Amino acid sequence: MTSTPRWFTDTGADHSQNYIARMRGLASSGADLDGEARLVDAMVTRGARILDAGCGPGRLGAALAARGHRVVGVDVDPELIAAAMEDHPGPVWLVGDLANIDLATMGETEPFDAIVVAGNVLAFVAPDTEVQVLRSLARHLVPGGFVIVGFHVERYALSLFDSHLAEAGFVAEHRFGTWDLLPWGPASDFAVTVLRRG
Repeated sequence: MTSTPRWFTDTGADHSQNYIARMRGLASSGADLDGEARLVDAMVTRGARILDAGCGPGRLGAALAARGHRVVGVDVDPELIAAAMEDHPGPVWLVGDLANIDLATMGETEPFDAIVVAGNVLAFVAPDTEVQVLRSLARHLVPGGFVIVGFHVERYALSLFDSHLAEAGFVAEHRFGTWDLLPWGPASDFAVTVLRRG
């Protein structure tokens, strides 16, 4: 049994609905919300099976599905999943905690070519479950598949993340400062890391 994810404990009562409204507002204004999807799309073959881990209201998974990929999105917050189902029909949207998710028991028996973990998701999991989450994701990958993770480093220290990924059996294959592949450096406030099993 894991503790409650920080998404619920470190945010206000209306956080989920406010986040949904913010994403819908950005989409309706024409904001570019597809940066992560463009990168992931370039890294996989056409029609790849992709897990959007911590999918929120579905913007990233929907963008990947629109590019022809088979997408499953998982989030711990039922309100976000409901918004994803309403706004982005097509992908499979599921409620689940990444720390103990077993998608085979939810009808998704096929492993994934790639798993994308965007939007500070790892900073919002339950305290001290980061390694558990990474191991859970690894169990859902095809051999040779990859996980790509992005977060603000003030929310989750890179030194801690690197120790967690090593403990989970991953190696950091690439690291960038942004989703559009600007170089990462000590002054970067964001990190995008491609992980593969060691």
